Amino acid sequence: MQFKHPEILYFLFLLVIPILVHLFQLRRFQKQYFTNVRFLKELSMQTRKSSKIKKWLLLCTRLLLLACVIIAFAQPFFKAKDNENKGNEMVILLDNSFSMQAKGSRGELLKRAVQDLLENTPESQQFSLITTTNAYWNTDIKSIQKELQNLTYSDVPYKPDFLLTKAQAKNPNTGKDVVLITDAVNLDSKDVSKFGTGSPVYAIVPEAENIRNIAIDSVYISQTMDNFYEIKVDMQAYGEFEDDVPIALYNGKNLTAKTLVKFNGEKKSSTFTIPKKDFHGYVSVTDNSLAYDNTYHFSISKPQKSNVLAIGESQKNAFLAKIYTADEFNFIDTPLSGLDYNSLEKQDAIILNELKEIPQSLVTTLKDFYAKGGNVVIIPAADCSLQSLNTLLSTFGNSAYKPLTQTERLITKIAFSHPLYQTVFEKKTDNFQYPKVSAAFTLTGNAMPVLSYDDQTPFLASLTNRLGNVYIFSAPVNKTNSNFQNSPLIVPTYYNMALSSGKTGISAITIGQNQSLLLDAVLSKDEVLTVKNQDADFIPMQQVLNNKVKLSFGNYPETAGNYSIFKGDENIKNISFNHARTESNLNQQNKSVLSSFTKADSVATVYNDIKSERTASEMWKWFIIGTLVFLLLELFIQKFVK
Repeated sequence: MQFKHPEILYFLFLLVIPILVHLFQLRRFQKQYFTNVRFLKELSMQTRKSSKIKKWLLLCTRLLLLACVIIAFAQPFFKAKDNENKGNEMVILLDNSFSMQAKGSRGELLKRAVQDLLENTPESQQFSLITTTNAYWNTDIKSIQKELQNLTYSDVPYKPDFLLTKAQAKNPNTGKDVVLITDAVNLDSKDVSKFGTGSPVYAIVPEAENIRNIAIDSVYISQTMDNFYEIKVDMQAYGEFEDDVPIALYNGKNLTAKTLVKFNGEKKSSTFTIPKKDFHGYVSVTDNSLAYDNTYHFSISKPQKSNVLAIGESQKNAFLAKIYTADEFNFIDTPLSGLDYNSLEKQDAIILNELKEIPQSLVTTLKDFYAKGGNVVIIPAADCSLQSLNTLLSTFGNSAYKPLTQTERLITKIAFSHPLYQTVFEKKTDNFQYPKVSAAFTLTGNAMPVLSYDDQTPFLASLTNRLGNVYIFSAPVNKTNSNFQNSPLIVPTYYNMALSSGKTGISAITIGQNQSLLLDAVLSKDEVLTVKNQDADFIPMQQVLNNKVKLSFGNYPETAGNYSIFKGDENIKNISFNHARTESNLNQQNKSVLSSFTKADSVATVYNDIKSERTASEMWKWFIIGTLVFLLLELFIQKFVK
């Protein structure tokens, strides 16, 4: 037991006073004469004995009464259980990732958590609140009420360790009372590894009632016809769905098509056919669960002709002219001796078709061309300079050719998931006529195989810098050395190698994955490109590359949707953004990671627990009660004890 005012205990010396009064108390007796004192003597003895007991009882009660009064004024207390953390700062780490969009018994998990904070946090309580996107330092509930009510969902994963590090960096010398409010979806033990045993940690884990969910993963052009695109929508179902699910396609705000999808497995695709013209809209599905992954925004711009330059002998370039037709490509073929270097930067794809020597000036130019987003196709000649070829490859990566071998090889393996063939095959097939080569180099290094021989070495491989691509053949493809020109693979392979991502296909960028876009645009000195729609606008990072501009988006925009890229008031391209589908699987809730923390049902429980653990047990009230008890006891003794 401890005392707030221990100096008052000195007054316990006053207990000597009733003792002295008791010991030296003198009572005068009056003489009374009786005729017979025999009975009086007996009565006198009995009265003297009772009087002695009464005096001792009164002395005890008065001593205890006085002692209780003195101790009560000294204010005794027992120390709180968690007294050492009494000066801790309250830190609330609130999960506002998209999985908190799920609905619990009282509505969306995040909105319910915010309401819990607003209703149960004392107005005088100071705290810091950190979400995945915002931080409010040393504030109170009234000051951030509006911000909490307007808190939006984020595609940033909830990482408690990272948020705690921010709090510790803000006030490094202050202890922390940490409150985690999260549904624990996608939470890993590594995410809470920095939470030590020194500071109290409370975990509030709201749970969704419905963990079934459907997410639209991707939208792509599965087939290009003369006047139409065939659009394929890939979806993922988490949980079982017995009823048909409606899916709709919108161009802007106009409904273009609608259908029902029956999920008889985890993955399902739906196909739409749309006119071959500009499209700026989205596809949406209705599943009564998470909303953020029910919509996928995408844009399709009217195809522009790609510029393709083939460098080599005219007779060897003849098959390329049949693939790169005038309605879709601006195709030029030229021998190396007649090459105009100034025209290279205007191309989308450059094909080196069986050159015997590659000048250093061309190597330097191609390196710069690839860095600015161009596609380079390398077809070696059987009698080419191996050193010249490897010098060129070394500028793009660590791939290299080994000497030519006169061994017939079959091309037996296709990388169906490679971007070249993603929209070519409806399903994987092993039953096709294998092309072959009579002589080939062996390609080594880190290039990704696209087509491979039966000995698993690549016939065609690719490198990428996320803007441009390099496609490397390991053998000449002329009809003397190979029958590849007669293969069904020849057209889609060369066709897709020449396409520029900025001029064709679907534009749908994932926010936060630091994707880039290359545009044909010429900017003046102080001119910039702006990305905007009716609700928001921002200026992305941009790099001017001669007659092109490279845009990098980073974590912008904050909201998914359809946007347009403007040069001043001119709309030069439509573009769409979507959030990554990392929070779609609600089955990935991992509450066991939080098992070592104190579980709480609400914020009110946390505050009550902290208050009870850190509030000292005040004992003065009990001593006041004791004073009253002894006072009453003294009265009873005076009245009833004879």
